[in-house]
Amino acid sequence: MNLKKPALTFWQIINMNVGFLGIQYSFGLQQSAVNPIYDFLGAHPDQIPILNLAGPLTGLIIQPIIGALSDKTWSPKFGGRRKPYFLIGALICSLALFLFPFSSSLWMAAGLLWILDVGNNTAMEPYRAFIADKLDDDQQPTGFQAQSFFTGFGQTLANVSLFVFPLLFIGSMGKLPTWVFASFFLGSICSIASVWWSSHTTKEIEPTQEELQKIKSESISIISPFVDIFKAITEMPKVMWQLALVYLFQWYALFCYWQNSSKSIALSVWNTTPEKDMKLYGEAVSWTGLVNGWYNIVTFLCAFSLVYFAKKHSAKKVHFACLILAAIGFLVFPHIHNKYLLFPAITGFGIGWASMMGIPYLMIVSAIPKERYGVYMGIINMMIVIPMFIQTISFGYILKHFLNNDPRLAITFAGVLLLISAICTLFIKTKKIAVSE
Repeated sequence: MNLKKPALTFWQIINMNVGFLGIQYSFGLQQSAVNPIYDFLGAHPDQIPILNLAGPLTGLIIQPIIGALSDKTWSPKFGGRRKPYFLIGALICSLALFLFPFSSSLWMAAGLLWILDVGNNTAMEPYRAFIADKLDDDQQPTGFQAQSFFTGFGQTLANVSLFVFPLLFIGSMGKLPTWVFASFFLGSICSIASVWWSSHTTKEIEPTQEELQKIKSESISIISPFVDIFKAITEMPKVMWQLALVYLFQWYALFCYWQNSSKSIALSVWNTTPEKDMKLYGEAVSWTGLVNGWYNIVTFLCAFSLVYFAKKHSAKKVHFACLILAAIGFLVFPHIHNKYLLFPAITGFGIGWASMMGIPYLMIVSAIPKERYGVYMGIINMMIVIPMFIQTISFGYILKHFLNNDPRLAITFAGVLLLISAICTLFIKTKKIAVSE
């Protein structure tokens, strides 16, 4: 029996999603700061994809397992079903972010990235399931787009820190600039503080007696999460398979952009590379922080407006339009020589990013059984990280042998992939989103 969930006010929905601020600040640093740090530590361009293997591999392993475990968890002492997992994840993130600036070698930085990604992935999908658990169908669009809002806000703070902190913290400590320490220390604080706020202000809905009995009767062993994941995949709704095809091109494209945006701007605006002039490249990295900060500002400014369009027209049509805008932005981006014109070019991606972080969940959530939200949210993440994994092991070869190690061509390649992803979106069969009266 499905009981009516209590309606939350807009600010209650905001409170329950504040934790995404810290999680996404961390992801923002990964997108914009980690690859330049690899450059500062002497990485070659074609090494960058494989050095980013941590994200997709830990996501592939950790998120579905944590999602499956959280479906079978109820611990009043530690906050409920989902909160214990994203609190543990936030603690791991905070520790890794604090230690990251002390990296003295390329492989130390890569190792800490693995730990950081374990923490992020432990927190991420239980948080997605938390929204599905807590909100009725008519409030879920607002809940998921609130996460999109905080994705934009958190990543904006991370990217702006890459521009502001080099002006405030001059010089180097060890092999890395001093501003790296400030950016990562702030991320360490944001990670645990924001998740604590959401946990403190929002209670989970207690399971019914029937659900508690079922949780207690299902023994958890080492292999049980894998059994649950395998069973869920074999029973996966058709709409999720259709979304997987969209994600294959979408997330491969995004990894291409994040790995190459700083070097693309360095070449197109400053006509330099990390090997040619590290000081000029540092200026390009700072400006990339502003550019990426701008697209995240666009994300949190337009996140809630996409709820209106998704309810009026359909989530599928909204996601298609947003992917087209993002693709146009990527195709124009590497041809811009005026650093100020990069902002209007990347605006389309900001709108696309707002959709990517919330709208796809609206396409599939009504097709998922509520008692399996956790495992299916983890499987959705598998659809995200498998393309990223493929990118990390394949794109170095593509970049070197087909794109002449030119980061500008990498961004163009990403734009083409987003166009393909948009076309695939049109083939998804979705249900109409509920509209509250």
